[in-house]
Amino acid sequence: MFKITDKAIFKGEHTCPWWICFTFDNRIRAIIQKPERLISGFVKPGDKVLDIGPGRGYFTLPMSKRTAENGKVVALDIQEKMLELLKDRALRENCSNITAKLYDGTHFGLEEKFDFILMFWMFHEVRNKGNFLNELKAVSTRKTRILLVEPIVHVTRKDFGATVGLFTRNGFETRETGKIGLSRAIEFGIVPSA
Repeated sequence: MFKITDKAIFKGEHTCPWWICFTFDNRIRAIIQKPERLISGFVKPGDKVLDIGPGRGYFTLPMSKRTAENGKVVALDIQEKMLELLKDRALRENCSNITAKLYDGTHFGLEEKFDFILMFWMFHEVRNKGNFLNELKAVSTRKTRILLVEPIVHVTRKDFGATVGLFTRNGFETRETGKIGLSRAIEFGIVPSA
């Protein structure tokens, strides 16, 4: 049964609206989830990075700075307004190696392969998960590191376990489980034979 509290915190199938994302970039979050600390073990200068569901760029901009001028960050989102907000921030912070790409909900529309892929607090919003995982594999190599992070307020431990199972049944292997504030997190890679 649907509860009013579920609606208040956007539980269930939904896409987080662009107008609420300003609440994600604040001092409290910076204490709990420091972008530079989180990405330091995953991103290095010269890397190609894919940030799926980047919001206004909370992780995108620090990854852009870390990859430096020889690197590249692609921000992929289904909301054009979200990408406009991100592009404005990138311009203000002089992050010129970010490409904002609109995702149509079916195809990423990307030809390149990435060193690191970040999916932060977004996978629970994906409607066609099987198709999404095929698209994810198409932009990955055996060396690609894929970090999936889900919010504990939206995704139960049981649901997260089901998500991990979905990944492993579709050609991904688990590599490491991490601890990230207010989140459930795991790193994936492509199974060598996949």
